[in-house]
Amino acid sequence: MSTAVETRTMAQALNSALRDAMRADESVHVLGEDVGALGGVFRITDGLTAEFGPERCLDTPLAEAGILGTAVGMAMYGLRPVVEMQFDAFAYPAMEQLVSHVAKMRNRTAGRMPLPITIRIPYGGGIGGVEHHSDSSEAYYTHTPGLHVVTPATVADAYGLLRASIASDDPVVFLEPKRLYWGKDALDATAPVEPIGRAVLRRPGRSAVLITYGPSLPVCLEAAEAAKAEGWDLAVLDLRSLVPFDEQTAVELVRSVGRAVVVHESTGFGGAGAEIAARLTEKCFHHLAAPVLRVTGFDIPYPAPMLEHHHLPGVDRILDAVARLQWED
Repeated sequence: MSTAVETRTMAQALNSALRDAMRADESVHVLGEDVGALGGVFRITDGLTAEFGPERCLDTPLAEAGILGTAVGMAMYGLRPVVEMQFDAFAYPAMEQLVSHVAKMRNRTAGRMPLPITIRIPYGGGIGGVEHHSDSSEAYYTHTPGLHVVTPATVADAYGLLRASIASDDPVVFLEPKRLYWGKDALDATAPVEPIGRAVLRRPGRSAVLITYGPSLPVCLEAAEAAKAEGWDLAVLDLRSLVPFDEQTAVELVRSVGRAVVVHESTGFGGAGAEIAARLTEKCFHHLAAPVLRVTGFDIPYPAPMLEHHHLPGVDRILDAVARLQWED
């Protein structure tokens, strides 16, 4: 296991998590398109085949349904497969395996057949990709009972949450914000990390709370800093896990502040923010000074690279929403 505190990119932290998990447990296998000799298009699996051999880090055909179907069989026979879906929307052909088998096997067998599969999916925009390479598909997965849905926003969480996901006996959809792959921070692989299902308050504040996850966390922190010029002291809550959703932490924070904005890249209609806003309204109604607002991607297919900065929630759109939170009281 890695022990020294080092400055790592998120991509390197993910690579370390896979390597340490494979060293610790021979049942951990990695499979996907180009994960072997190439090390993955984002180099997350770099060097794993050289260290563990092509039997434990194996290239597959370009056939996502087959990749995930193979992982189902591997897990049923006692292995812990980690699947890489090369880009977010490439996972769509595997939805039948995911929804019909991965998500339901434990319930179908009355708990006798867990499927410890981790499905890594680079997701979100901000790198100049096009549709099928920049989608935010989290709502599909959060709407499917039987799956855990996790998304790190920091280098430490990338390492810790991936190790926790691989160790879980339940299937985990692990959404990696690819625009944060190259961000650097200190990583101590031995440091404790909040487990799956716990939100973390990244910035305290008393005026309103920005609730977010994954690629939108740095944007919200930037918006909170810019909001000081308007006299607003904004808290920023990083959910880290959409399923399980840390309702207790979110409810307590919103009740204490009275105003909230949910921020994410995916489309607004039927998105994760709609569910979060509904829950907070149900649980916090008498504590709210204003409706829970959302700042999201627009309800359109992902746009061309020259337009994506208009589509993605930015500091100005977040501050515009904060300005609508009925401050006159």
